Amino acid sequence: MKNVTITLDEDVAQWTRVHAAKHSTSVSRWVGEMLRERMLAEEGYRAAMEQFLAIKPRRLRADPATRYPSREELHDRAGLR
Repeated sequence: MKNVTITLDEDVAQWTRVHAAKHSTSVSRWVGEMLRERMLAEEGYRAAMEQFLAIKPRRLRADPATRYPSREELHDRAGLR
């Protein structure tokens, strides 16, 4: 464990003390848990992004001679009118 000193505005410090008390924990423990959750969330995001970027790109069309559908074809709403 490492001790760290933080500076809070008085209203933030009061809210933190109340919140920690409601959860039957110390301010130090509550802040530590909050920071750990943030760290794990960022690590999870980074891992997911690396996994996504590791996938090789693939062609959208199997045959390059075929054309993409036009905007009008994609958004044709005649059947809904």
